[in-house]
Amino acid sequence: MASKKPVHRCGWCTDDPLYIAYHDEEWGVPHHDDRHLFEMLVLEGAQAGLSWITILRKRENYRKAFDGFDVAKVARYTPAKIEKLLGDAGIVRNRAKINAAILNAQAVQRIQKEHGSFDAYIWQFVGGKPLQRKVEDYKKAPAKTAESDAMSKALIAQGMKFVGSTICYAYMQATGMVNDHEIACHRHKPVRALSRAA
Repeated sequence: MASKKPVHRCGWCTDDPLYIAYHDEEWGVPHHDDRHLFEMLVLEGAQAGLSWITILRKRENYRKAFDGFDVAKVARYTPAKIEKLLGDAGIVRNRAKINAAILNAQAVQRIQKEHGSFDAYIWQFVGGKPLQRKVEDYKKAPAKTAESDAMSKALIAQGMKFVGSTICYAYMQATGMVNDHEIACHRHKPVRALSRAA
C-alpha cells in the first residue's frame, strides 16, 4: 500500500492540532459576517506581544467572556464588567486590551450605522475582493502593506485602539482579505478559488 503524501502547510503552522485546524479551515478564507469580523478584531488586538497559539487556546473562553462577540453587548460594557473580565484567567487580563475591545465595539456600531455593515466598510481597503499574493516563504511575507496602512489610519480615526498597521495586516490575512498561504501549501489554491467566488 502506497504511503500517503505528506500535506504541506505554511511554515508558521506547527503540529499543534488547534493550529492545524485554524490553518486548514479558517485562515485566509474570506469572511463577511460582522460578528466574526469583530471577533477577529478583538483577538488580533489581544494577541499583541503574544503568540497566536496563546490566543487560539483562549478563544472559546473569549467567546464566553465577551458574549459571543455580540457588538451591541460589548459596546455597553460597564466598569463593573471590565473588573469582572480582569479577574477572568481564561482571557488575556490586560486592561488596555479589554478597554480597546469596548471602544472598538462602539466604533463598529457607528460604522454599521454609516455604512450599513462593518463588512462593507472593512472590505473597501482591498477593493471588495481578496488580494492574491505569491508567497514562497512565510518569513518573506510583508508585516504590513499600503492597504493595512490605510486601514489602520482609518480605524484609528474611527476611535479604535490596537489597530496598528501590523495588526491590521494580520487581520487581513486571518479574514481572507489577502491570501498569504505559501504557494506550496495545500490551502493556497483552494483559498484562491474561494477568493474568486467571494
